[in-house]
Amino acid sequence: GLPRAAWLIIGDRTSRTITSRIGLSYSLILFQMALGAAMSLIFVGAAASFAAVFVPVEVREASLTYVRICAFSALSSALETSVAACTRALDRPDIPLLISLCKFAINIILDLLTISRFHVGSHTPTVNDQAINQLVCNMTSAFIGLGYFIYTTTKIRRLSSSPEDSLASVMPSIRALKVLIRPGVYTFIESAVRNALYLWLISGIVAMGSDYATAWGIFNTIRWGLIMVPVQALEASSLTFIGHAWGRWRASVGIEQTRAKATRAELLEITRPALVSCLLALIVEVPLCLMLALWGAKPFAYYLSQSEVVSQIVEKMWKTIDWCYILYALSTQLATILLATQPQWYLYQSLLLKLIYTIPWCIAMAIIKITPENAWTYHALIFGGSLVVSFIIVVCVDALWARKLLRGTLKLAVMRQG
Repeated sequence: GLPRAAWLIIGDRTSRTITSRIGLSYSLILFQMALGAAMSLIFVGAAASFAAVFVPVEVREASLTYVRICAFSALSSALETSVAACTRALDRPDIPLLISLCKFAINIILDLLTISRFHVGSHTPTVNDQAINQLVCNMTSAFIGLGYFIYTTTKIRRLSSSPEDSLASVMPSIRALKVLIRPGVYTFIESAVRNALYLWLISGIVAMGSDYATAWGIFNTIRWGLIMVPVQALEASSLTFIGHAWGRWRASVGIEQTRAKATRAELLEITRPALVSCLLALIVEVPLCLMLALWGAKPFAYYLSQSEVVSQIVEKMWKTIDWCYILYALSTQLATILLATQPQWYLYQSLLLKLIYTIPWCIAMAIIKITPENAWTYHALIFGGSLVVSFIIVVCVDALWARKLLRGTLKLAVMRQG
């Protein structure tokens, strides 16, 4: 949750110096690395407990080593996420690109050497070999990105025209962390609640058996690999530009002001990146969802699972709620307005969704007798329905936020330097 504070704090290039923003970035990255390392150790120690909840019973005993290896992905993910958020907020999207390119290249090389049909040696590749490859790939690319980030920021400070910038310290500090934590606590709470409820629901999916759990995993592979990538790329761009625009507006009205009125032109300037991202999301997502529904979902699922039963389940899943992901793409872009300006409002809209839709369904799922045959009827209502309700809530909260900003009744956070 904390890296999402980067767009509001580190993305403010009007009221904060480049040295201050770099120092805030270093503090955020160091904190996330420590947190990721702690989580990895916890996951390793509790591997048996996690497997009992999230791994189908048929393969639970054999999966403990796999779970322990994958536990360290918490560290690599925390590092990669924090570096990507900070560098995008600093207008350096080349660094996340480098991380992705390194990950792609290293993954291909390791897979060819260790688990492909033409792998080196006479051993038989296992799923644990694939997990080790993935861990090495993620760790290496994340640290390459971190090293390049440190190199570029050092170069930026050396070339800075301001003597104060070149001499000021960028060392991580408690003071900088406090600046990030104030807005970051809202995104942390939002992330914690969302993930806790999601994991509760996932445990129910795992209980439906190996075929259903495998189908859900492949459905998520399609969702994250094809649908989420353009949505998240647009989200990152929208957050960056809205963060810059919000910083300019706050500087123009006075950073000490806690209430200020925006004109319609200023409101449009702040929100334009999100509106443009919505248009681009529609252009990308509508054809993609149609192609997957008509031709791609079942063949792709069969290619990944080599199971006719699993591919049929995936096809049913996708055709049921594919249209919901178009609304998800739109709500994600519209939510960037709240996240990059007023993180507490972002938390409020998320909690509202959980209270009026997700939590009631979690309670219902504990009461309803669900079988593998009727499970998707309920899961479609939960996961697809939440996307629809989320879109409606985000639109309403955005409208209320805009109304209060135009009237000058929106409470603004006090600007604090790192």
